[in-house]
Amino acid sequence: MKIIIFGATGMIGQGILRECLLNPAIEQVLCVGRTPTGQRHPKLAEIVHSNLYQLGSIEHELVGYDACFFCLGVSAAGMTEAAYRSITYDLTLHVAQTLARLNPQSSFSYISGSGTDADSRSMWARVKGQTEQALLALPFRAAYMFRPGFIQPQHGVVSKTRWYRLMYRLTSPLYPLFKRLIPHYVTTTEQLAQAMLRVAQNGAPQPIIENSMINQL
Repeated sequence: MKIIIFGATGMIGQGILRECLLNPAIEQVLCVGRTPTGQRHPKLAEIVHSNLYQLGSIEHELVGYDACFFCLGVSAAGMTEAAYRSITYDLTLHVAQTLARLNPQSSFSYISGSGTDADSRSMWARVKGQTEQALLALPFRAAYMFRPGFIQPQHGVVSKTRWYRLMYRLTSPLYPLFKRLIPHYVTTTEQLAQAMLRVAQNGAPQPIIENSMINQL
């Protein structure tokens, strides 16, 4: 398979990139983002592109891929709904619409979140839910919405967000307790990445993949 990753420098993207490079079934990985990953590997190609809202100049390099893992996103904390929607909905849909046109036989996997609901009163959950609905309506071979809960970073993966890094330092010793008490709401970067790869290769029984199914996969 040939995979495109948007957002490979973020915490989830780092985990997915690691698993793609380790998986012998993946022959090529293309990372697209505003900053380089800093990694070197025979299977890895990168496009550093400053404006992801404008993909016209790099479209020719996005053709011929079997799946996209879209991991770009921001925390809604302190953001207006308009600003959050611009990144969460508008940017995601621009990328997805472009890829659906270029690679209609491919699949698209989107990192959403536990609690996502298009009818929610919570701003982030509502915008994420509306994004999911729009993605599922696009003409891909298949689209999958992954809704992880608490994600424990592994294998040197770190968040780019300072307060997230602090949170993970504080909660890391508690992860075994979380796993025992609330196993359906916690996962790891490794489990999430492996689940996404498995779905890209073999499909899934449903397009919405909650945290418990992530761990099962």
